Amino acid sequence: MKRIIRLFPVVLSLLLAVSCGEKKKSDDIITTKAERPQIQEPIRMQEYKQVKDIKWLNKNYQVEVCRQPADSLRKVKDEVGQEFVDNHITLRIIRADGTIFFNRMFTKAAFEAQLDEDYRKTGILEGFVFDKVDGNQLVFAASVSHPQTDEYIPFVVTVSNFGDVGIRRDAHLDTYASDEDEV
Repeated sequence: MKRIIRLFPVVLSLLLAVSCGEKKKSDDIITTKAERPQIQEPIRMQEYKQVKDIKWLNKNYQVEVCRQPADSLRKVKDEVGQEFVDNHITLRIIRADGTIFFNRMFTKAAFEAQLDEDYRKTGILEGFVFDKVDGNQLVFAASVSHPQTDEYIPFVVTVSNFGDVGIRRDAHLDTYASDEDEV
């Protein structure tokens, strides 16, 4: 019996040592492998057409804005190498008798003097819509954007009653237009 009593502390020490031992920890970090996006054929925006009847300088006109992807323009690439087709936008201002007062095709080149190098290389002409009549000018909102993002540079394009075109960066976004602004 003395022998069992002497072995008891040894057995107890062994059991405690085994049960209190830490499990081996691994420094391995398990993650899912990020998949690289698959590059597709060049992505094209949908064609767009806006036709609006307006009264300008006491006469009736129709304003027509048409956006079309243009394979003839240089394609742009995003950060993963996906190509996008740039657009050209045709603006026509038609008199009530059907004759054309103004007809011009716009590309990103018309805005390049006011673009930084990044937008010159990776931006496309995305938007162009009629905004309002302002005295002897028709006012349009335009944008050059990074494709498939919310990043863009807004522009104001004006056409005078003599057919002169003005292009400038929009200094502020008019998100709360009052009733007075709409004509």
